[in-house]
Amino acid sequence: MQSENSNMSRRSFIATSATALAGILLSNAAPGYAFSRGMQRKQRIALVGTGIRGITFWGRRLVEQYSDILEFVGLCDINPGRLAFGKEYIGADCPTFTNFEKMMDETKPDLLIVTTVDATHDYFIVRGMEKGSDVLTEKPMTTDEYKCQRILDTERKTGKKLIVGFNYRYSPHFTRLKELLADQRVGKMTSVDFHWYLNTYHGASYFRRWHGERQSSGTLLVHKATHHFDLLNWFVDSEPYEVFAHGELEHYGINNSFRGNKCRTCPHTDKCKFYWDITQNDTYMKLYVDNEHHDGYIRDNCLWRHEIDIYDKMAVQIKYANKVQISYSLTTYSPYEGWRIAFNGFDGRIDSWQDIPWRADERLSQAELHEEEMSQEEIQEATQYREIMVMDNFGDYKLIKVPHGRGGHGGGDRRLQNRIFKDPDKPDPLNHAAGSRDGAMSILIGIAARKSIEEGRPVKISELTSLKPRVKRPVS
Repeated sequence: MQSENSNMSRRSFIATSATALAGILLSNAAPGYAFSRGMQRKQRIALVGTGIRGITFWGRRLVEQYSDILEFVGLCDINPGRLAFGKEYIGADCPTFTNFEKMMDETKPDLLIVTTVDATHDYFIVRGMEKGSDVLTEKPMTTDEYKCQRILDTERKTGKKLIVGFNYRYSPHFTRLKELLADQRVGKMTSVDFHWYLNTYHGASYFRRWHGERQSSGTLLVHKATHHFDLLNWFVDSEPYEVFAHGELEHYGINNSFRGNKCRTCPHTDKCKFYWDITQNDTYMKLYVDNEHHDGYIRDNCLWRHEIDIYDKMAVQIKYANKVQISYSLTTYSPYEGWRIAFNGFDGRIDSWQDIPWRADERLSQAELHEEEMSQEEIQEATQYREIMVMDNFGDYKLIKVPHGRGGHGGGDRRLQNRIFKDPDKPDPLNHAAGSRDGAMSILIGIAARKSIEEGRPVKISELTSLKPRVKRPVS
């Protein structure tokens, strides 16, 4: 294994990416992977960030499913131990680097995949494009409006393309909802209610990790809710105009009478309902615990540590340029994991939901539910159904059942990757593909919500970057 050692610390790694440039931009980048069209050789891929998302979804899965059309030419991470394990886990035969600039200069990838800490995305996206690569980034695109502007400016300046990995759009359930809305099944849409519930296993996991500190994640209004805000933008088919929000940290962090160093060494395991035994997960032990000494990152950190400064309950009101109004909430300590959504129109209403325990016979425990949903194992045949209720004003209702298979966000992961790597020219009538403007508009809702909470006022999206909300969402 080739490697290039670096003295770059996690603190300086994040600080380096914090440089923010303001500028002028109107970007509407096409997310189709243009260079692959007509290309005879394999696509050259580099990956920066060998955490669990990087080595699974954007690592091993690509090797297993697309090795006939792509090849990894470089892997990069500041933690040499994670990097070594990541290369073995992915099954890639390529050099590894702890120096990002060196990797880009020596490997010259066609596509750079960014799966680092959220607050560093802008640095790698910008430098990747400046080095001549198209870039695919995990959501969120970045964590504040200044970094967002810098990314958009760089895309315009370099002519390179940015793809944002919004996999939720591709699930059969959300796709069917989009079809009904595109057909105006209940007439002109006027308002939406959207509520997302993270259970005490999945929700708590964000507060154990770096996500619990806003300097790294931008809060869950950016890291997690960007998924949900992107869905809303896609469903409403317009762009957000104004945001008002409330949020508090009143459950995790300092809101407990005891705390420890980490779960493995905590003296309070007998009374902490949130105790999590990382030693039962062999992959996490090899990827994280065995490599703590390199950068000090603790994967099973305490949920009650004082450094946690993000919100654990959030409520957001969004007004769109086409006058549709949204009521959104995110809960991080629910007894069950799931969501509810309702679309109100002039002619009726569409309701849908997922994993609400009393609505379906869910035999999975709440701990197993998230693990299975995130699994990258292929499920060939759907064994369950998701339900959509359509009711007409002064009429009857219709229950629509959508086949659903667990794993990979209900099948959305596979469809997203096929679109990017195999079928970039495939017709896209529902506009599933997401580019930089989509990435920006989703995070700007979260950034505006965070700003609204901090300043106690409504925040207009036009305050944040040079992007001006459009009544009709542009096609990427």
